[in-house]
Amino acid sequence: MPAPPSNPRPAPLGNPRPAPPSDPRPAPPGNPVPAPPNNPRPAPAAGSTYQSAPTSPQTYQSAQDVPKKAGSGKRRVAILLVVVFFLVALVGAGAAVQLTRDLPNATLTTEIATTIKIPGSAPKIPWPSTGSAELMIEGMGRLGGSGGDKAEPIGSVAKVMTAYVILKNHPLDGDEEGPSMTVDAADVADYNQRTLTGQSQVRVAVGEKLTERDALEALMLPSANNVAHMLAEWDAGNVEGFLEKMNDAADDLGMTETEYTDPSGFLPTTISTAADQVKLGQAALKIDAFAEIVELPSAEIPVEGTIKNYNDLLGEDGVFGIKTGSTDQAGGNLLFAARLKVASRDLVIVGAVFNQPGANTPEQLAAVNKVVRKLLTAVGKSVKEYPLVAAKPLGSVQTAWGSSVTVTPASALKVVGWPGLAVKVKTTTTKPGSLVTAGQQVGEVQAAGVRVPLRADAATSEPSLWWKLTRRP
Repeated sequence: MPAPPSNPRPAPLGNPRPAPPSDPRPAPPGNPVPAPPNNPRPAPAAGSTYQSAPTSPQTYQSAQDVPKKAGSGKRRVAILLVVVFFLVALVGAGAAVQLTRDLPNATLTTEIATTIKIPGSAPKIPWPSTGSAELMIEGMGRLGGSGGDKAEPIGSVAKVMTAYVILKNHPLDGDEEGPSMTVDAADVADYNQRTLTGQSQVRVAVGEKLTERDALEALMLPSANNVAHMLAEWDAGNVEGFLEKMNDAADDLGMTETEYTDPSGFLPTTISTAADQVKLGQAALKIDAFAEIVELPSAEIPVEGTIKNYNDLLGEDGVFGIKTGSTDQAGGNLLFAARLKVASRDLVIVGAVFNQPGANTPEQLAAVNKVVRKLLTAVGKSVKEYPLVAAKPLGSVQTAWGSSVTVTPASALKVVGWPGLAVKVKTTTTKPGSLVTAGQQVGEVQAAGVRVPLRADAATSEPSLWWKLTRRP
């Protein structure tokens, strides 16, 4: 059998894949591109068509499977730490401001009223059954009165206004005697005429010189009617002009029920009330020369010599003035002033008792003096020192964060007065600061010239850290 022919296999159909052209570009400097792995694609078998090999999973990967760049996680952590640090620093700065801010002052509140009445029943005053009366204590107020406000003749008590007007127009300082007035024939004639009607007066002589102080002593001690008219003409030129000054002064003092028709009070048409005359007495006593003169038991003047004060109550029950007065129409009258010492206070009582009955001047004035003694005794028993504000908790101090402590007067506030008297009370506060210590003075309560500190009963607590951090601006 003959041998088969050598390689009779025909060439494959189609265009065979040409070899890739060689890359004429030179290799870039640096690291050369590594040669592909030694995995040559197998040549296709003879007589077969070329097919690409399946892609290996290791050769191509999706973007999701691409590994993250080294260090990106660390950068995120660093940024987060910076943010946290910034926030902590910001919060810390705010907290530092809150913690170092000044604390607001505490506030004080009290239960103390602005007017308080002295407890107890009003004193029983033995007012006269007839006529009228009035009592006032300087700097404290009116104790009361009786007899209504109907104006009646007041006799020589009218001379208080005469002296008041003279001293307002011609003041005397210290021991000054003041200017002089010379007695003339008309003055002597007036004296003689008044003698016929039994009026109280002092002897005068033509050419006699009376100083202002001499004349005022003659006016107020023996109640010289003739000197009252001499003073009126000396001051105003005539009696009518002086009466106008007297009534103007009464209006200025609020003496609404008073009318002066003569400077001596001898005429029954000169009328007033006890309440009005007490107003005048208070004003006149503010003039030192007047207060000195009315307290004199006696004095020396030209011609007449020694003159005696008609006020028999001088020196009794503290009485140091002011003026008696009596006529048939007016009865017995006395405008008086008396000193009263209560606790540490020196008080001045100004009172009036008018229109007391009697057949003559001695009886009338005796009746007045009897009433005045009873009134002064009652005043002495009623006017005392009374507790007005008790030493007990009467308020509190509260801090801005709510800590509160009670406040108590250091001692009871005592005032001089009488039961039923309304006393004005003033409470003042001091800035207690943000915190209060036990016993710290935080204010003061005062009345009638008496002052008592207000003190904290305990210490307030410190504010909490949470309150400091969260309090509003």
